[in-house]
Amino acid sequence: MKGFLIRRFEFFTFCVLFVTAASAQRPQRQNVGPLVDGRIVMPTNQIVSPLGVQITFPGRPVDVALSHDGRLLGVLNRDQLLTFDAASGKIIDTAKISGSSYKGIGFTPDGKHLFASTLPSSRSSRGDQALVGFSVGEDGRLSKPRAISVNPSGAEDASTELSTDGETRYGSRQAPAGFVITPDGSRMYVALNLANVVAEIDLASGKAVRWIPVGNAPYDVALAGEKLYVSNMAGRLPKPGEPTGPSGRAPVVKVDPRNIASEGSVSVVDLKANRSRKEIVVGRYAAGLAVSPDGEYVAVACANNDTVSVIDSKHDEVVQTISVHPAPDLPFGSSPNALAFSTNGKWLYVANGANNAIAVVEFAPPNCRLRGCIPTGWYPGSVVCDTARNRLIVANVKGIGSRNTEWEGKRIVKGEKVYGFNSRDSMGSISLVPLPSLEELKQQTAAVLANNRSAEIVAVRAPPRQNVPPVPIPERHGEPSLLKHVFYIIKENRTYDQVFGDLPQGEGDEKLCIYGREVTPNHHKLAEEFVLLDNFYCSGVLSADGHQWTDEAYATDYLEKAFGGFPRSYPYSGGDALAYAPSGFIWDHVLEHKKTFRVYGEFVSASVTWKDPNRKKRPTFMDCYQDYLAGNQQIDIRATANIKTIEPYLCQSFIGFPNIVSDQYRAGEFIEELKEFERRGEMPNFSIMLLPNDHTSGTRPGMPVPEAQVADNDLALGRIVEAISHSQFWKDTCIFVVQDDPQNGFDHIDGHRTVALVISPYTKRKFVDSTNYNQTGMVRTIELLLGLPTMNQFDSSATAMRNCFMDQPDLTPFTAVPNNIPLDHLNPQLSDIRDARQLYWARKSIAERLDEIDEADEDTLNRILWFAARGDDATYPAWAISLDPDDGDDKD
Repeated sequence: MKGFLIRRFEFFTFCVLFVTAASAQRPQRQNVGPLVDGRIVMPTNQIVSPLGVQITFPGRPVDVALSHDGRLLGVLNRDQLLTFDAASGKIIDTAKISGSSYKGIGFTPDGKHLFASTLPSSRSSRGDQALVGFSVGEDGRLSKPRAISVNPSGAEDASTELSTDGETRYGSRQAPAGFVITPDGSRMYVALNLANVVAEIDLASGKAVRWIPVGNAPYDVALAGEKLYVSNMAGRLPKPGEPTGPSGRAPVVKVDPRNIASEGSVSVVDLKANRSRKEIVVGRYAAGLAVSPDGEYVAVACANNDTVSVIDSKHDEVVQTISVHPAPDLPFGSSPNALAFSTNGKWLYVANGANNAIAVVEFAPPNCRLRGCIPTGWYPGSVVCDTARNRLIVANVKGIGSRNTEWEGKRIVKGEKVYGFNSRDSMGSISLVPLPSLEELKQQTAAVLANNRSAEIVAVRAPPRQNVPPVPIPERHGEPSLLKHVFYIIKENRTYDQVFGDLPQGEGDEKLCIYGREVTPNHHKLAEEFVLLDNFYCSGVLSADGHQWTDEAYATDYLEKAFGGFPRSYPYSGGDALAYAPSGFIWDHVLEHKKTFRVYGEFVSASVTWKDPNRKKRPTFMDCYQDYLAGNQQIDIRATANIKTIEPYLCQSFIGFPNIVSDQYRAGEFIEELKEFERRGEMPNFSIMLLPNDHTSGTRPGMPVPEAQVADNDLALGRIVEAISHSQFWKDTCIFVVQDDPQNGFDHIDGHRTVALVISPYTKRKFVDSTNYNQTGMVRTIELLLGLPTMNQFDSSATAMRNCFMDQPDLTPFTAVPNNIPLDHLNPQLSDIRDARQLYWARKSIAERLDEIDEADEDTLNRILWFAARGDDATYPAWAISLDPDDGDDKD
């Protein structure tokens, strides 16, 4: 891996070259990616214009540490550690790790060792050795790594008491996070996020001395005198009778009535007494900690509260809670997650991840005040103060977006170089930011507000006007719409170019189109009869954050920093109360505003079993498909809600995953309900549906070939739209279709660009809309139609999809077209495969869990799908397909 340094002028030049290298841009378009003036458009309504020197490199850096002498910088990246020369910003060395934790990197006081919290993969044999330490040479190079055990002697005896759902909280299950090293360099105190303890480590022996119980989901650790302060993401441990919700493989957490984690806390540990003597309740999701230089105050960033709590360390009480919104009128959505004090203690710098900014707080408790904001890269997740150089050092988790170009010149199809991004082409960054004067800070704050479309956020809150006639898309939230019913259909993992790259009227690249018109005739017909959206983006990159963006128009700090291995959960289908934003789900607002609601497969668990109890083996795809064709006689398919609030509104016979069930079954179940709605003459105002089979199962024997599963999904969508458009409800119904994420494909403009559709009588016909839209704009459009307010800064700042609509309806219904690919065209059995590469990828498909969402390695699945579509006449568009048996095996 080669890092590179981009200074201000060089960064500008780099962006100009980037734009030139991409396909020609239409004048009216604003694509995601770099602009000619050096700013970068993000798929979240935002623009970033980072101040200072930018160091970019592949990955997602979550934490940064400066050596005590100020010479070296250590960075915890997604799957590696990096050291930098702090003065020049040049990368010195890198070291591979299995995966990064949420937080946790630091030098010993003498600068001779660098430690990091890592996440061994499920395939790792390293057991409980989830902390790693490296010797650091005088030149900053890393050597002699050693693993650190976090289990104290005899801790195994406690495994029965410390287990959750049958899994002991040891080894890779512990998820070490933030830590602090004592001033003499002899001890480390590290938060074990899954075990709800702090481990004391003797650094000389590399072994744990003791565990100290703290609150729920400890995140960061700080020393103040003889006391240890520990931030707990989920607050206090629940007491009997208190409402709780699941948190993946971790213990349950306290929740509010919407099943969203309800508090954060700070444990105060008396190190002499070896116990937590007090727990201070603060805002939701207590994250980064910082101790003032005089030791009198401890500050904690409350990421899901948009506040910083200031604790008086003498009395261990909160003396001030500081809002860090860049402007006072903004709703939830800043995500403060990390903190650093100036050396003199007069300033507190706060990483506002979701604002792409550092908030500058004049620190004088109880009268602290926000003085302004400094623009950074995309999602700052760690900040340190470089006093010697009068600057801040900021780790930007998402950096400049999915813009890694190490593949450039290597993606080749039929001998021709292909320009294509993947959403997982993450390019993180470090910002070296000169500290501004107060006058300069005013200008920088104005840039932050403009970059986040703050004027639009404030304008959205204008009250509805009285006696306004209904229109398709109201001007203000709460004003009447001509559309009364909304269907929100979420699909899985395709980019724009993969499906619509063959449409000449759109901005596509046919060379990257592997599921074109032959495979997806209904998608093509819908895009051509209604609106082709060729500039629409997912805001996230995979299903864990993708379903949060679709359902909440937000992704929390918890998710943004989990990409090293998702230690607690992979919450695409619910099941983790910590993953959810306090602004809630769109269905919470639907129900709050007395609208009716129905759920089809989203945020559910599935059961697929034989009705005959004597048949124990799990049904196969062909079992399920043939039973569907026969009228659903032998197999029972049931959905269970993963969030209590949606349970009363669930269609229990409609599941999401697994994809052993054909999307034709899902379409059939919905169409039967639609008939019942017609008989009753009423239909829910809002219906959310997961239609997942375009995810595919790769080339796994016994499952349909990828083209068949995409065709299955295409036909199901066509049938659903046909049924709705021929119903009595068509006249006032709008159907929104979007991918949850675009991770399993390539796009020549940006890896976030995806397939989206808007279908209604008021949708323009035969129209290409190149407006820059994304998932949050789709959510905002749904809110406008249903008379709902916005939820947070992202849907408030989003561009509503007005340009898709016309004033007069065209009631012409849609007629689905039949599939061209047989839906039961199965991948061959291993014994029938003669081609070596085909056999290799079939075995890979068996090894990966491809019948469940995103359980497979994403890169491996991308290779499988590319080979299945292109065969021998093309190489995979990242590097030549390798037959190395170890290639692509590591699970993220």
